[in-house]
Amino acid sequence: MASHASKRVIYAALIGNSLIAITKFAASAYTGSSAMLSEAIHSVVDVFNQLLLLYGLRRADRAADEEHPFGYGRELYFWAFVVAILIFAIGSGVSLYEGITKVMNPHQVSDPMVNYVVLGLAMLFEAFSLRVAVKEFNKMRGEMRWITAVRHSKDPAVFTVLFEDIAAMIGLFIALVGLALAQYLELPWMDGAASIGIGVLLAVTAIFLAYETKALLIGEAASDMLRSGVQEIVANAESVRMINELRTMHMGPQDVLLALSLDFHDHLTAGKVEEAIYILEMAIKSRFPEITRLFIEVQSQPRHDEVAAAEANRRRV
Repeated sequence: MASHASKRVIYAALIGNSLIAITKFAASAYTGSSAMLSEAIHSVVDVFNQLLLLYGLRRADRAADEEHPFGYGRELYFWAFVVAILIFAIGSGVSLYEGITKVMNPHQVSDPMVNYVVLGLAMLFEAFSLRVAVKEFNKMRGEMRWITAVRHSKDPAVFTVLFEDIAAMIGLFIALVGLALAQYLELPWMDGAASIGIGVLLAVTAIFLAYETKALLIGEAASDMLRSGVQEIVANAESVRMINELRTMHMGPQDVLLALSLDFHDHLTAGKVEEAIYILEMAIKSRFPEITRLFIEVQSQPRHDEVAAAEANRRRV
């Protein structure tokens, strides 16, 4: 299920980056600034990225079917990974190329004041988008540190836009410094150097986002809080002797698959075990509504250990 917060963050970034891209391209064409062109390309890439994330959210909302019985939630993770690749391949690649070309063949930027005005407006637009992203991310992270919250976040739409906006603000500052140095020191190659700096910044951002979304795409476990909460519920069930195994995996930001292997007391009848499983399922889903699929296996602890040992031996062969 798509998060309303995710869509709100993406729409805010989409509006801001669209306005920014138009003004940057106009300024670049008028003044011939390499750094400004790199920033314009950066904004266009961001616009396409937000459109891809919205597309991913819509695709992820599709209901499960026979071919995809666990739903399409992880499709959002795929498109978030594509976004990281685009930032690296297009945003970083073009900025580096443009910057190197300008450094090798420098030329003075005409009417730099236009660029300063555009950069100032871009910072205002970007600040609006960044404010929305930070506000939503702070709601998600609670008391966690920023980097820890990103590492634990299961919603790539929010943290992707957040880091895009942070990179955009830093990129605007780099472009501003490059233009100022090129003008006041009369070193036109500094404009190209700023473009190279923006390219490096985008490459670092893309690598970080690719690393985080790859982990989600492969399949990440649910939070420690969710797992410990499930263990607490099961431990309080009088019918359960012990938990053999507990496994979780995020199929989407708010879509968790939970598999439990439980050893029930031997004196219980089949009907009592069925009733106990029903009570456990209701209690777990009531406390953690993000658990949309729950599978409980009834197995004695010794038999479970035998199966686990056989599987471990098979992997070693």
